Amino acid sequence: MAKIRPSKGAPYARILGVGGYRPTRVVPNEVILEKIDSSDEWIRSRSGIETRHWAGPEETVAAMSIEAAGKAIADSGIDADRIGAVVVSTVSHFSQTPAVATEIAHKLGTDKAAAFDISAGCAGFGYGLTLAKGMVVEGSAEYVLVIGVERLSDLTDLEDRATAFLFGDGAGAVVVGPSEEPAIGPTVWGSEGDKSGTIKQTVPWDRFAIGDVAELPLDSEGNVKFPAITQEGQAVFRWAVFEMAKVAQQALDAAGITSDDLDVFIPHQANVRIIDSMVKTLKLPEHVTVARDIRTTGNTSAASIPLAMERLLATGEAKSGDTALVIGFGAGLVYAATVVTLP
Repeated sequence: MAKIRPSKGAPYARILGVGGYRPTRVVPNEVILEKIDSSDEWIRSRSGIETRHWAGPEETVAAMSIEAAGKAIADSGIDADRIGAVVVSTVSHFSQTPAVATEIAHKLGTDKAAAFDISAGCAGFGYGLTLAKGMVVEGSAEYVLVIGVERLSDLTDLEDRATAFLFGDGAGAVVVGPSEEPAIGPTVWGSEGDKSGTIKQTVPWDRFAIGDVAELPLDSEGNVKFPAITQEGQAVFRWAVFEMAKVAQQALDAAGITSDDLDVFIPHQANVRIIDSMVKTLKLPEHVTVARDIRTTGNTSAASIPLAMERLLATGEAKSGDTALVIGFGAGLVYAATVVTLP
């Protein structure tokens, strides 16, 4: 039997650079209230959201990704042609094939990097980070670009009182590369497919394409609604508050640290009440900086963690070398949590 030569990768992996892109249009709650019966106070108290960013026609999934990725590559200090793989997490790139990652890789000048998309909803960044770490340590790529990007305004039903105010657009990216010491901890991840119906697309693309008015939801003017994201808010809230705090604790345990060792907590920016409940359940010390980027960015799904990370570093609320717990959770229901050293 022939012996396969073992892989030769780095001993460990780390995040070397981070970048973000938020669309130029800022949308306050007042715009959302034009089509739903609610109030600014209700939206803020239920979600913490004050404004969100919506992409314009030129701010495509690819364009936003390239902007965020360019910043992350510059921040990492490496040349783009050294990127060996590009992983893009998104649910709002509407072309089934080819993967948008291939276009991004080409336009960044990555010199034939492996490139593919993944669909893991709001846990997508954590999934991509875990894949990147594996590639760097295994040796299939020295540097990996991980992008979380969404144009969720395209998948928002502005007449749905439960979700119209939640979603925003944007892209966040990190470069993962070799490290001489552990800087990305073990990932605690998984799925609960029995709860997949709690967050879903209202209408599958094939049914929407048929266009049978009798079978499709209509807007207030009788027109067929474009497929949108819908959720069972209370069920998702309970799951996130009670189950994801357990997953976050498991990630701390897997990394061999306690909450006292943390400097920063960067959860998926789904809802301020969920974030605050997790902080309380985890009994995070007062010195731990908690990301609450959702207030001005909204829920950007796969982009929310890298966007929040970038903002904390840019504002000085977090600093290079800090130990951060990151956790994403959402449609599927899927989740991923790990401890990282900030770039």
